[in-house]
Amino acid sequence: MTTNRTYVKTEVVGTSDKSVSDAIDSAIATASRTLRNLDWFEVIEVRGNIRDNKVANYQVTLKLGLRYEAKA
Repeated sequence: MTTNRTYVKTEVVGTSDKSVSDAIDSAIATASRTLRNLDWFEVIEVRGNIRDNKVANYQVTLKLGLRYEAKA
């Protein structure tokens, strides 16, 4: 039997001086401190800053899927 689920989506931007992956991890870790039932993420946009002809910072926009929890 398959359980039907409903999700709420929210958008966050993670940043990192190291990598895209680190920016994603940072965004999810920060969001998980205040949001419950995080189930999935979708990368919407990757951008960054350039300084002295090198990548200075990564910025990753994510949509996070939160499993909707109806009030009892």
